[in-house]
Amino acid sequence: MRILGGGVEAAVSVPPQHLVFAYYITGHGFGHATRALEVVRHLIAAGHDVHVVTGAPEFVFTTEIKSPNLHIRKVLLDCGAVQADALTVDRLASLEKYHETAVVPRESILRTEVEWLNSIKADLVVSDVVPVACRAAADAGIRSVCVTNFSWDFIYSEYVVAAGHHHRSIVWQIAEDYSHCEFLLRLPGYCPMPAFRDVIDVPLVVRRLHKSRSEVRKELGIADDVKMVIFNFGGQPAGWKLKKEWLPDGWLCLVCGASETEELPPNFIKLAKDAYTPDLMAASDCMLGKIGYGTVSEALAYKLPFVFVRRDYFNEEPFLRNMLEHYQCGIEMIRRDLLTGHWKPYLRRAVTLQPCYDHPINGGQVAAHILQDTASGKKYISGKLSGARRLRDAIVLGYQLQRSPGRDISIPDWYSLSEKETGVRPAPTYHEHEVNGSVESSFEDFEILHGDMQGLTDTMAFLTSLSGLVGSDPRSPEKQSRERVAASVLFDWEEEIFVARAPGRLDVMGGIADYSGSLVLQMPIREACHVAVQRSSPSKQNLWKHTQARQLANGGAVPLLQIVSFGSELSNRAPTFDMDLSDFMDGDKPISYDKAREYFCQDPSQKWAAYVAGTILVLMTELGASFTDSMSILVSSSVPEGKGVSSSASVEVASMSAIAAAYGLNITPRDLAILCQKVENHIVGAPCGVMDQMTSACGEANKLLAMVCQPAEVKELVSIPTHIRFWGLDSGIRHSVGGTDYGSVRVGTYMGRKMIKCAAADLLSQSLPSSPPTQSGDTNCDEYEEHGVDLLKSEASLEYLCNLPPHRYEAVYARDIPEIITGDAFLVKYGDHNDSVTIVDPKRSYSVKAPTKHPIYENFRVEALKALLTADKTDEQLSALGELMYQCHYSYNACGLGSDGTDRLVNLVQEVQHRKNSQNEGPSLFGAKITGGGSGGSVCVIGKNCLKSSEEIFEIQKRYKAATGYLPVVFEGSSPGAGKFGYLKIRRRSTQPSA
Repeated sequence: MRILGGGVEAAVSVPPQHLVFAYYITGHGFGHATRALEVVRHLIAAGHDVHVVTGAPEFVFTTEIKSPNLHIRKVLLDCGAVQADALTVDRLASLEKYHETAVVPRESILRTEVEWLNSIKADLVVSDVVPVACRAAADAGIRSVCVTNFSWDFIYSEYVVAAGHHHRSIVWQIAEDYSHCEFLLRLPGYCPMPAFRDVIDVPLVVRRLHKSRSEVRKELGIADDVKMVIFNFGGQPAGWKLKKEWLPDGWLCLVCGASETEELPPNFIKLAKDAYTPDLMAASDCMLGKIGYGTVSEALAYKLPFVFVRRDYFNEEPFLRNMLEHYQCGIEMIRRDLLTGHWKPYLRRAVTLQPCYDHPINGGQVAAHILQDTASGKKYISGKLSGARRLRDAIVLGYQLQRSPGRDISIPDWYSLSEKETGVRPAPTYHEHEVNGSVESSFEDFEILHGDMQGLTDTMAFLTSLSGLVGSDPRSPEKQSRERVAASVLFDWEEEIFVARAPGRLDVMGGIADYSGSLVLQMPIREACHVAVQRSSPSKQNLWKHTQARQLANGGAVPLLQIVSFGSELSNRAPTFDMDLSDFMDGDKPISYDKAREYFCQDPSQKWAAYVAGTILVLMTELGASFTDSMSILVSSSVPEGKGVSSSASVEVASMSAIAAAYGLNITPRDLAILCQKVENHIVGAPCGVMDQMTSACGEANKLLAMVCQPAEVKELVSIPTHIRFWGLDSGIRHSVGGTDYGSVRVGTYMGRKMIKCAAADLLSQSLPSSPPTQSGDTNCDEYEEHGVDLLKSEASLEYLCNLPPHRYEAVYARDIPEIITGDAFLVKYGDHNDSVTIVDPKRSYSVKAPTKHPIYENFRVEALKALLTADKTDEQLSALGELMYQCHYSYNACGLGSDGTDRLVNLVQEVQHRKNSQNEGPSLFGAKITGGGSGGSVCVIGKNCLKSSEEIFEIQKRYKAATGYLPVVFEGSSPGAGKFGYLKIRRRSTQPSA
């Protein structure tokens, strides 16, 4: 990997021969076209021909480049991200559109492009960043180079989670196409792009300025001292009605992309469609818009403060956002304030920023120089770190925006804002302020008025983190994360704060069979979520500037909820959330759960708040609780998201526990878990069972919670034998119970139950006495028939599928359960599947047989495993336990809930278990299975509690990393559930001045 910058000569040198470039530009947004324009301009200035393949309007190029050497070919070979509106990407539509645009006609595209490339006698293919262009170049025998800050395999990988794994082939094909590229010219603000073999970093590519600030303002008739904001969302979205009062007094707003018929207030100025935005940006005092490479690069280059609103589901954004904020150039506006016109506090704050990007901005010139040399035959040999850099890219933010511990000094500051020690375990999210090498803050700064920390080091660290917020000046020049700035003014440190703690869980056995009534065995893990809650009078609550401005606009103080979530940048969500608690009321009654789900879905970057704020609505609805005070909440979790260890349940349980403590609500752990399940099912909209919340609320350290999910009865707490140990190993593939695969399997399970009930009812109607008794008078036969009738009666009214024994399923029902059925066919024959949290899609096909069989056999496996835990301590015992786990794993796969990563981990455990060694020692690891909702996440491994097994776990980690580039996180150890922990009531100790 090489980094090239300002040292390159002032102009692209003229080569010995005339060159022809084919420059492919993705169909996603103007930003790609405008940055390609700068590279193309330099190539043409050096005397070369450039054929631009694009779907962008020609004026983007022809207004800047007037040369016969520029050739525009209007062809669209990919579609980018399909946007539902200016701020929201439609993930499923994006994949379907790409399939339609680039997959179905792929062979035709390749033939056409190879023929065209040969016809123009191209010397080099350049792609920003069209995948198939790289493959076409290879087929034509032409070298290719990519110029970009992101690649579509990374962007689409997140969409696959939501849209279903049948779309995975799209991501694999894109990555394979990119692998034909010779090297990547990587732009600042880049995402992980492990598909590329070699990397050269270049400076920002930005369009040049034509006019000075004063010249632009003079043409517009605007005085130099008038504050001006440029409104830049890539085209004025329909339905956005701009209003005069949204701007501070005396301000003007330049509106990009407004329609010709749009009427604007007098303090808003409509710009022409082809207005040259770099000049207008440089003449403005700040910009309001959405993040994209073009807007970010030019805001940084021209030191323009940028008030941005997050886009949903576009994975490029967090990297660009980090760079903006690192160089003090960005302020985030929440979407609700954008749409309701609460702009003033953000704009006033923006003009106080002092952007400090001082790196080269001649990336267009640098890239053109490299491309010219490459086309001339020069080989850019990658540096010795390029292979490690590619691997590191896959690790640092991993697959689908997940960070792994560790960074090296070559990662730019904006790439990873939190420095962590390299290690196997995830670094804690807590922070300590250090002064002269000593820790300034301490958990002892708080007086504990109620409760006990129980020696939990993570709780001590959380209180230390709280203490570090006291006296923190958000205006300090020392850089702080936005979440800590917001948290530093969240609480009144002289008043009481209530703290609750809830762990994640490792699914040892049971998993998705929970919603079918299975016995499950769950272990609370060491990682946990802490939530701090403070209630206060609305008139005394500390308010953020934008919430204060909104309250003043609405007529005064009302009960308000403010939430800060630590670790927000790790999962690309907004770090803060606020709402009026009156939004939860419809007259004198709480709003419905459906309305609440719609409320939180308005802005997906803040949808996470449903897990926290949703607990308030459930308490109002189910218990009649009233919340007339304002509430401030801080959430800090070390339970990693998307790894199948119930991060969401830990947040829900900790949040509800802390709120219940603050308001004096006495709720048993079991009832609290059931209430939290309602949050996830009805407000978040994830169709999970109750075992996650039950384990987080009712679990105990070093014990398995044995629970029958009918609906939630704790059977017992099973001590883990001292010679047995369980580990969790994260595959790095994000798991989501809200994903398509999980929901469709649940639908298939409930379809199977309905089919069994209907079949039992039919058999019962045939078995009822309608003919005279047999002549034999066999009483045993009569008795059997009587019992058979009783069985059919119970099966005809079957509430939980797990109550059907495997032998009855095989003997009576298995042969009649179809492998697959369409939703439409099922609804016509059976009416409804009788599940309150999922819906049958008539147009979709559902797997039925495997999802029906799984919980019936899983319940048997869990019962067997529980019984075996108390058997004699032998290798045979461990082998039998491991075999049950393997069977569970492959049953998940049969349901369609497996993943390549989890399969690889299970296979590695098997290889280690069965290999021969010179000492003829027996195995130390005995089994493994995918956990929770499947489709990625973690696997649970069982083995001996000994040093050798720990060494083998470490070996598996290393082998997995060698194969995939991702180092699995290990979950080991256990901790108490929320019920066992209780709550802490704390208050900051008063500091006495020294004599």
